[in-house]
Amino acid sequence: MTYRVATFYKFVELPDWSELRSPLWDYCISKDLCGTILLANEGINGTLAGEGDSVEQVLQYLSQDPRLANLSPRWSESETQPFGKMKVKLKSEIVTFGQPEIHPAQQAGTYVSPKDWNELIADPEVLVVDTRNDYEVRIGSFKAAINPKTDRFRDFPDYVEQSLDPNQHRKVAMFCTGGIRCEKASAYLKQQGFGEVYHLKGGILSYLESVPPEESLWEGECFVFDERVAVKQGLAPGSYTMCQACGQPVSEQEQQDECYEPGISCPHCHGNDAPAEPSADA
Repeated sequence: MTYRVATFYKFVELPDWSELRSPLWDYCISKDLCGTILLANEGINGTLAGEGDSVEQVLQYLSQDPRLANLSPRWSESETQPFGKMKVKLKSEIVTFGQPEIHPAQQAGTYVSPKDWNELIADPEVLVVDTRNDYEVRIGSFKAAINPKTDRFRDFPDYVEQSLDPNQHRKVAMFCTGGIRCEKASAYLKQQGFGEVYHLKGGILSYLESVPPEESLWEGECFVFDERVAVKQGLAPGSYTMCQACGQPVSEQEQQDECYEPGISCPHCHGNDAPAEPSADA
């Protein structure tokens, strides 16, 4: 059995966001879907998995609202249902950044398509920044990309303040898993006075799906926030497993480490009293 998985988001003003929750959850349940959809005043962010064309039906349902048309989902497949249940949550942000004055729907950087991404990041004047968290970057990233070494996305503004300068870094290109974090980060950089700010449209997932392996500048695998743990070129299943204690990706080599005990610990959390579990909203 094959499950189709769609990841999507859109920054758009939804003043009635709380009223959308119940009918959307009911519709998803009627289609036997699992996954998570976040609703906030600033937009929608979701990942859904289901059989047949059930996910497409929900996207069509959403598109009846003109504000949620053209969601441009990224598609992949899984041999098992990657989510345990269906959730539709009301949030203050669809991706937690802690900068309420940032409005990506009104101001953001310039989209760059996957087919044009290689040319952009090959430019020596372009600073390439990975906006994901450190545990994600650890298993894969683009060649020569900077790792801000953040534990949570809301730490990114501190990195910008300490390490980036709009007078020195005149061209900045950013990327993340599906595009949502780098879009919000690009809006923040624009607000901070950075001139040329770019972000990868559709994120790493779109790049891995559309760029041929022989042309790819991606190294390693891409962490995803579901039971697949990671994907690689062509969005094929990756080789990592998930530590059930801390939520970090564990490589095949790390699974041979004496600190790895399934469901108890891994080399990343062994000896920690209360390891923090990563989340898509981190």
